[in-house]
Parts: sequence; structure tokens; C-alpha cells
Amino acid sequence: MDVVSTSAMLSQVVFLLHFVTLTLGQYDICKSLVSMDNGQTWEFYACQPKPTAMKEFMQITVDPPGITCGNPPERFCTLENPYLCSDECDASNLDLAHPPQLMQDRESTGLITYWQTVTWSRFPEPLLANISLAWNKSLELTNDIQVTFEYGRPTIMVLDKSLDKGRTWQPYQFYADDCMDAFGMPAKRVQDLSATNVTRVICTEQYSRWVGSKNEKVLRFEVMARFVIFAGPKLLNMTSLYTRMESMKGLRDFFTFTNLRLRLLRPALGGTYVQRDNLLKYFYAISNIDVPARCKCNLHAGQCTFREGSLQCDCEHNTTGQDCSRCERGFKAKSWKPGSYLPTPNGSPNTCEAAGTLGNCECYGHSNRCSYIDFINIVTCVSCKHNTRGQNCQHCRLGYFRNISAELDDDNVCIECNCNQLGSIHSRCNETGYCQCRDGSTGPKCEDCLPGYSWRQGCSPNVCDDDMLLCQNGGTCFQNQKCLCLPEYKGLLCEQLLCEGERGCSGASASYLSLVAMLSCLLANALLRLVTAC
Repeated sequence: MDVVSTSAMLSQVVFLLHFVTLTLGQYDICKSLVSMDNGQTWEFYACQPKPTAMKEFMQITVDPPGITCGNPPERFCTLENPYLCSDECDASNLDLAHPPQLMQDRESTGLITYWQTVTWSRFPEPLLANISLAWNKSLELTNDIQVTFEYGRPTIMVLDKSLDKGRTWQPYQFYADDCMDAFGMPAKRVQDLSATNVTRVICTEQYSRWVGSKNEKVLRFEVMARFVIFAGPKLLNMTSLYTRMESMKGLRDFFTFTNLRLRLLRPALGGTYVQRDNLLKYFYAISNIDVPARCKCNLHAGQCTFREGSLQCDCEHNTTGQDCSRCERGFKAKSWKPGSYLPTPNGSPNTCEAAGTLGNCECYGHSNRCSYIDFINIVTCVSCKHNTRGQNCQHCRLGYFRNISAELDDDNVCIECNCNQLGSIHSRCNETGYCQCRDGSTGPKCEDCLPGYSWRQGCSPNVCDDDMLLCQNGGTCFQNQKCLCLPEYKGLLCEQLLCEGERGCSGASASYLSLVAMLSCLLANALLRLVTAC
């Protein structure tokens, strides 16, 4: 090894050690016992858990079903030796199986193990595969995500993330050998980004072009390069990064996720077009997925432990929850807030305060301040939040009612009435959520109609219907608004003969009736002839 390469390697080691020191050395203590004039007391700081290899805790799901090779056994070949197809994948043989869990194993034996899909033998159908990674916990990236592909990186792929445990997804980054052709986006590198657009979702070509499976295997989602934009090439100005984390909208959320997903859209092609005569050389194979991250604890915990089947923050500052995202019961004198990185180096803990510390007035966590009203000698909460009102924010605003399943200090203690504006008299409801309905309306929200009424911009009384207000003498009810009568009848429900009690109308009526009689006769004769003929 020459001097230049040795020097370069040492520089990289120093760089990585410096990064580790910075990430592990700041915000790792939640509190400290300090001496004061009146004795010792606790001093609290913003704190966060240390980064760790999150692949140890991730749950892997691959789809569609049957995409993993080996059932039934299948031959495959490599792009280096495309016509020497002597390799085999067999799920029933431990030495030849390639199940999904091999993407997160430690490979302690020194042998490379990997998950592998079926080959692209169903052309022209595309070979598509999804790999979903779940933690059931909010995490924050601290270094590059690295995915190691065997036998070539895919030519088209998308990395998605979810912030709500897989209910919704959004793209994190696009990968393609031709970004414009694959996604209609110009190719970019993270190095092309600036402080103002660092959270932009880009398409990159640098990990998708064929360079040979034995050379470049790793695909990255670059986190460090984004940190460098704020903290400088050697991450010497971490204060700048932490300041941006606090001040730049969406920056902290950009590095936050609960789930990741790899959408593999086209496998490595060996730098050529798809060769239909040998589809056994096209497949996906992944030997390792590294996700360096820390538990997101909102700067309220220095430790994160695996218990009850998932990662949990060991919350400080009188906070609680999986992410320390709410105040403990009895410590809601003001609204919960995440800790702050500022001022550096210890930040602000934003500790939840015990009830009664705001001028002896309990606001159940729905107000941050109180006011003394001199002429009636009371202290009252000011600007109640979460749709509450009252001296102690203990009642619900008009248009809301008490959620009986929630405690008074719960943010969701008041639920919106949601009264139907057309069916209800006003937007208020009673303590169980029932609204006061107009005549003809019914139901908890006044959005249904009583029998005898139909919905027409509110419940209107029926002129006729099929239950109570029946059209008579062969009439039919049209849209509950009027009866369509036969020609000889009239009235609201067709209850009157057209000529009943009237003069000079016998001609028209008689003509109609005689026509009906004649048609009836003809029909009867025709039926009689038909029966006789039989």
C-alpha cells in the first residue's frame, strides 16, 4: 500500500472518529446534581440517546408473496458468467436458501449471506419487489443508510419513508441509471444541494450505473453529506447544524421516520439492454441493510431500551410515552414541548411542570399562563387551548363536548360536536355529543330524517311516500313531492275523480272510460282465442 492511499485512509478514520465524538459527546446527559448556596439541586438538560445500528431491531417484510427464490427450486446465473447457470436457490436446503432475514444477519462465519428474489423469467412482466422495514418507533438518522447488493445494484429503485408506522408513505430518494427517462427528473447529487433546499427529494444516478458486481455493491442514502452542508467539511461547526435543526422548518422531520421501504423496479442489466434469451441472470440480491439512527425521544431521554416488543424511550423531564411526547399525569401545568438544542452546548429541557406551579392555578395543561382578576379576587387560566374554556380550562368550548374516555389533562378531552348544519338548530351538543335537531331531523348529529320526511337540504315533510302517505287510485309517488295520477283522477293523493260533482265533463271522461273498456274487451277476446287454439 503506498503512502498516498495510507494517508487517505487515515484521514477517513480521523473524520469518522471526529463525527462519532461529536454525535456521542453532545446532549447525552439529561440532568446533573449541582451545588447551590442552599444545597444540592438537579440541573436539567436537553438529551438524546446514542446512535445505534437499527438493523438489530427492524422487522423485514418482502412482497409480493413468492418473490423470494427457492420455492420451487430455481437455477440462476450471474452477469459475469451469464451462460454458466449452475447456481441454485432452494428454500428447503439451508445451504442454498436465501430468506429475507439474511439482510440483517451479522455474517459471523465470514461467509456472505443474502436474500435473493426469483429471476426475471416472466418477461415482459417487470420484476418488482418491495422490502418494508418497520420499527414501530420514531427514529432519527445519524449517518448514511447503506444497502449492499450482490450481483449488481438495481438500475431503477425508490427509497420511501413513513412517519406514521406505514399508514402513509412519501419518497425519500429516487435512484436510476437515467433519472429523466425513469422518473422525469434531472439527475442530482447531494453535493449539488444547498442549505435552502437540503430537504429536497432528488433522483441520483451515481448508484445505479453498472460497474461490475465485484466493485461497487453499496447504495447509499446520504445523511453525512447533508450534515456537512451546515457543519462544514469536518463537522467542526455542529452548533450551526443544531441551530438549523431548531430554526429550519421541516429539517428535523426530514431525518425522522418510523418505517422505510425499498421499491425495486428494475434489476441490474450488466450495462446493456434486457437480453430476452437469458432471463436467469436478472434478479435482486441484498446481503446487508445498515440504518444508523437513534430513537427519537424529543430531547427528553438519554436512553432507549427494547421492552414489550418495541423500542421505548426512558423518559426524563416529567415526560412519558414511547417518544416522550406528552407530560406525565400531574405535570401538566403547561403544554408539552420538545426539548431544544439551543442554547448550545446543553440546550433547553423544557421540563413538564407539576400542577399548581402556575400561580396556584390548575389549567390541566391547556394553558401556559394565568391572570389575576383583582375586582373578583380570582386567578384564571388565559387563552385555553385544545378547545377548552373556563377558569381552569375544565369545560369545552361551544361546539365541543367532553370525551368521557379521556382525562381532564388530555389534549383530546374536547371532541367536536359535528352537528349537521342543515339538520340541527345550532352547532352545540349535549354532554354525550347529541345535537338539537330541527323538526323532522333525527340522529346524534341530526343528519337523518324521521318517517314521513325526506332529505332535501334538510328534512322536509313528504307529500307522499310508500309507507304512510300512499297515492290512491293507481297514482305513483314522485320524489316524495307529488302523486302522478291517472287521467281520470286528481287531488293531492289522487283521491278524487276528475269529474266528480262537475258538469259537462262526461264526454271526456266517458270517452276515456269507453276506450279503456274497448281495450279490455279486445285483450279478453285475444286471450280466449289463444286458449281455444291450444
